[in-house]
Amino acid sequence: MSDRVTAALIVIGNEILSGRTKDANLSFLAGGLNEIGVVLAEARVIPDIEAKIIEAVNALRAEHDYVFTTGGIGPTHDDITAASVAAAFGRRVVRHPEAEAALRGFWEDRDIEVTPARLRMAEVPEGAALVKNSLSIAPGFWIENVIVMAGIPSVMQVMFEAVKGELKRGAKILSRAVSCQVPEGTIAAGLAGVQADYPALDIGSYPYFNEGAPGTTLVLRGTDEALLDEALAKVEALVVECGGTPLAARSG
Repeated sequence: MSDRVTAALIVIGNEILSGRTKDANLSFLAGGLNEIGVVLAEARVIPDIEAKIIEAVNALRAEHDYVFTTGGIGPTHDDITAASVAAAFGRRVVRHPEAEAALRGFWEDRDIEVTPARLRMAEVPEGAALVKNSLSIAPGFWIENVIVMAGIPSVMQVMFEAVKGELKRGAKILSRAVSCQVPEGTIAAGLAGVQADYPALDIGSYPYFNEGAPGTTLVLRGTDEALLDEALAKVEALVVECGGTPLAARSG
């Protein structure tokens, strides 16, 4: 569809890959983008390695309208995201005067020493715009279609809200859901037929167990409400045909 807008997320951090830190940013970003009609089409989790960051940024920015990154913009030696993104664009890293002034004022007001390590958080690729951080001041940045944000969920969230209004919007993504006590394998063939009839929709199947009994939740997503309702009716009929009772939760 011509009004389809897509995004990708790069989660950067050895702590995510080691399991020490659980990522909470993907679900928040997907939900926030969905509200404005942007599809989070892809996500990658990569380590704090410059070559990996460069490769991911360059691959994904060529495929999607937006690329978001989280993590690696703090004051420590392993915070290499800014320099790596700069390298991906072939730009040098500069200290942004507005970011430096805001950080110095923030720390001085709190009697916190201004150190070279802390000032690293004012460094961005040349030509990048700042992404405001109303929580702890240290900014993210936006360069072409790449938006770099903090990994701390609370900070990432205020950064996303700061840029959300500037993102181009696609058609709002609507959804319908049907739950039934029918095993996924029983309904699979018929569901494939419904998907083939409605290629503009994304139809997913998600099995579960309820008190030991198998069931399936069927989710339909798309931008055309009439088409969604038409496909939903066919899915509900399929559930009945397979011996189940459709319990539909309509949203969107």
